[in-house]
Amino acid sequence: MILTRSFLKTGWLMVVGCTALVALSFADAQTPPTVLRVSSPAVPDDWHAKMWTVMKDELAKTAPKQFDVQINLNASLFKQGAEAAAMARGNLELTTLSAQDIAKIVPEYSIFTAGYIIRDPAHLTKVHSGAIGAEMAMRASDKMDITILAPLYLGTRQVNLREVKSVRTPADLKGVKLRMPGSKEWLFLGEALGATPTPLAFGEVYLGLKTGTIDGQDNPLSTVKSAKFYEVTKEVVLTNHLVDGLFIAISNKAWKTMSAQTQAKVKAAAIKAAKYNDENRIKDEAELVAFMKSQGLVVITPDVAAFRRAVQTAYSQSEMSQTWPKGMLDRINAVK
Repeated sequence: MILTRSFLKTGWLMVVGCTALVALSFADAQTPPTVLRVSSPAVPDDWHAKMWTVMKDELAKTAPKQFDVQINLNASLFKQGAEAAAMARGNLELTTLSAQDIAKIVPEYSIFTAGYIIRDPAHLTKVHSGAIGAEMAMRASDKMDITILAPLYLGTRQVNLREVKSVRTPADLKGVKLRMPGSKEWLFLGEALGATPTPLAFGEVYLGLKTGTIDGQDNPLSTVKSAKFYEVTKEVVLTNHLVDGLFIAISNKAWKTMSAQTQAKVKAAAIKAAKYNDENRIKDEAELVAFMKSQGLVVITPDVAAFRRAVQTAYSQSEMSQTWPKGMLDRINAVK
C-alpha cells in the first residue's frame, strides 16, 4: 500500500492532537481543587452557619471540582475576632467580618457600628450593595487585604437579661454587666446603651449567663434562639438598637489567584448564600417574640426614643464620629 504525503501528515496531526488532549485531561485530573477554609463563630443551627453550605453547594454546581470548601463552625478554627489576622497571614480564605472587626483597622467603618444608623434589613442591603458599599469595601481591601463579597443581615439586636429588670430607659441598665465582643466599638455601644459593657467571647456567653459572670448579652433574637440563650435568661428588652450586618469576605491572596470568570462565580455564590440567610432570618424574626414568651421570658417594649437619644448623643460627642467620612451619614440616610 502506498500512503500519500497528505494522508501521512493528516494522520500525524491526529495522533499529536489526541496525545495533547490526553495530556490535558491527565493534567486536569491531577490539578487539586483550591482549598477555601471557612472560619465562623456561628453555631450550626444559625442561618449564617447554614449559608456556608449554600455557598459550597453553589460552587460545586457552577465551578465543579475547582474548590474544596472546608466549613469550620463554633470558632473551632479561629476564635471570634482573630479571623482578619488569620486571613492576612494566609491561614484563612473565607469568613464573615462585622463592621466592628473591620473598624479596628479601617476606622471609617465605625459609622456602621453606631446604634440607630441603619434602619432595617432592606436599608442595610441597599447601602452595602451600592456606591457606598463599594467605596467602603475598597478601603477595607487596601488596608486589610480582603475583598468583601456580600453583605448579610445578622438581625436586629436586642438586650437579653438573666434576671427580670423591667427595663424602660437607659438608666435602668445602670450597673448591668452586658456582654459585648471585645472591641472598643462594641464596648462603646454597650456603654451608650447605659450598661457596663463586659467583653466575652461568644462561645463563653451561655456559661457566663448561667453562672452570673455577666448579667446579660445583646444579640438578634434569632441568635438568642439558636445559641439557646433563652434557657439561661428571663427578659428580652426590644431596644432595636442595631440593625446588625456581617460581610462575607475572602482574602485577597486567594481572590487574586482566580480568573475574572471564577471570581464572578465565587461572588455570585456568596450573594446567593447571603440571600438565603437574609430571607430565613427575616422570616424567623417575625415569629421569635412569640417563641421567647412561650419559653417563659418576659418581653419588654421600652422607651425606644429615649434609647435612641442617649445612643446618638453619645456617638455625636465621641471621637469615633470624627473618623467617619465627611458627608457619609447624610449619604446613608438618603438611601431609600
